Amino acid sequence: MAIRKKSNKNPPVLSHEFVLQNHADIVSCLAMLFLLGLMFEITAKGAIIFVALQYNVTRPATEEQAAESASLYYYGIKDLATVFFYMLVAIIVHAIIQEYVLDKINRRMHFSKTKHSKFNESGQLSAFYLFACVWGTFILVSENYISDPTILWRAYPHNLMTFQMKFFYISQLAYWLHAFPELYFQKTKKEDIPRQLVYIGLYLFHIAGAYLLNALICLSCLNHLGLVLLVLHYFVEFLFHISRLFYFSDEKYQKGFSLWAVLFVLGRLLTLILSVLTVGFGLARAENQKLDFSTGNFNVLAVRIAVLASICITQAFMMWKFINFQLRRWREHSAFQAPPVKRKPAVTKGRSSRKGTENGVNGTVTSNGADSPRSRKEKSS
Repeated sequence: MAIRKKSNKNPPVLSHEFVLQNHADIVSCLAMLFLLGLMFEITAKGAIIFVALQYNVTRPATEEQAAESASLYYYGIKDLATVFFYMLVAIIVHAIIQEYVLDKINRRMHFSKTKHSKFNESGQLSAFYLFACVWGTFILVSENYISDPTILWRAYPHNLMTFQMKFFYISQLAYWLHAFPELYFQKTKKEDIPRQLVYIGLYLFHIAGAYLLNALICLSCLNHLGLVLLVLHYFVEFLFHISRLFYFSDEKYQKGFSLWAVLFVLGRLLTLILSVLTVGFGLARAENQKLDFSTGNFNVLAVRIAVLASICITQAFMMWKFINFQLRRWREHSAFQAPPVKRKPAVTKGRSSRKGTENGVNGTVTSNGADSPRSRKEKSS
């Protein structure tokens, strides 16, 4: 009776590209369900909550402002459904950039595993920061924030937003929420997960608090001021990640990091100056300084102190991380350029030196043993 031998072959392991393609297909099907729901009258009312922005109001036209009525938006609980849908869109876009751009570059460059993960991270973030900077700058120009800086604190509370402003907030929340499942999809190393959780959590904490308190991100206090500082912050971060991409292709490239270091410090100073001017001076002189949840007015002393404290603590944390990064980089650079120390050969004195020379090189016996004491004894006999 023949006995079947057990095979010692290991079970097949799913490749990284297969996992990315598989999860992208599942998320795409889920997003398509919401879009297909718009085609039927029964499901259209539920699907439109996920796809379209909610809580819009129509402001009638006035002679001073515009000839046509304007649609403005405020926030509510239904925004969570909209954030969820666009989080799925962010996952799909992430997979497209990874498969059709970053993976092709990785195959050509033949990066190591460490550089491979960092290159993917910088590639994804640089694309997002560039898109957010262009979009945010368009909003600033179209709504005259640059030409009239007093909009930052005038007519507070800013509880009504334009379509572009609210969609920008929803997109920010959706993108940073999609970063959590991407830690699993991208097979992130365990030692890199705590670092990424910290900055993802900081973004979500300040953006969500900003969206609810008419404020935005770790760099600002009001949604108008937040948009200005968010564009500034994203531009500095974009410069860092694009410099790191060039560094991976050519390690001699260091000019981008030097420019980023200068702009990073200037960005932190501008953040503190604009925040103190707007929150500490602009809102402090406003007439309406009563806490009112119905109108969205949070212009009280306790809230202003909390907002400024949050900004200062976050900026101090970022500067501390920046200083540690520069010190570590300076040490590595100085250790790389330090000349190697030459050791002098040890010189022995007396008869031992001559004896070692006679027996061979550096005291070792050579293959020729004609001059050894044993050979001389055999010849004399």
